[in-house]
Amino acid sequence: MELLAWIEASGLARALRGSGDLYMVVNALHILSIGLLVGAILPLDLRVLGVLRGPPLPVIGPFLSRMAGIGLGLAVATGFCLWSVDAGEYLGNAAFRWKLALLGLGLGNVAAMHGLAWKRVMATGRPGPAARILAATSAATWPAVLLAGRWIGFL
Repeated sequence: MELLAWIEASGLARALRGSGDLYMVVNALHILSIGLLVGAILPLDLRVLGVLRGPPLPVIGPFLSRMAGIGLGLAVATGFCLWSVDAGEYLGNAAFRWKLALLGLGLGNVAAMHGLAWKRVMATGRPGPAARILAATSAATWPAVLLAGRWIGFL
């Protein structure tokens, strides 16, 4: 609890609480970051699954993966900023805890994809069963993170 109090008392949290404009900009950046993440990862997942046809995976995969990574990094950074404003209250929210759990699942899935299957997919352009399972998990997880995030305001 001391850590939460320290985060809520930080200069970052005070600045966000003290400026509606700053809070609005960080919130908008959070939303744009999520859009970049989901907008890049879903087409990639659907391409790995064979639902979408188009450019070969070795051509579009690195670009979409990088864009999803940038979106994820920005979403986590801006999400931390927003969380700092009222960290204790957010942790008391069941939807926020679900969002964190799903985010952990998504991050673990990214690690598994890049550790187990990504190099083979990029080398051959043909995803195997492991890559397809991980892509399906990703395609379900990231929209679920988004939905849990929207759910926070309703609890």
